[in-house]
Amino acid sequence: MNALHKVGWVAGLTGTVLCLASGGLRLSGAFWIAGFQTGTLLQAGIAAMVFGCLCFLAVLTQRH
Repeated sequence: MNALHKVGWVAGLTGTVLCLASGGLRLSGAFWIAGFQTGTLLQAGIAAMVFGCLCFLAVLTQRH
């Protein structure tokens, strides 16, 4: 497993946690989390997951 593969895993897991946390807290009625709006944290989570997917794509294309 190379470094890009590990970065993809970390980014994907971080994004998933951010999305779940911001979505869950927003559903509970919180609009702000640590000075950030919940929508902003949701977008950051989505961006992290997309970055993780791009890392995995780069790993897959390097193998051929």
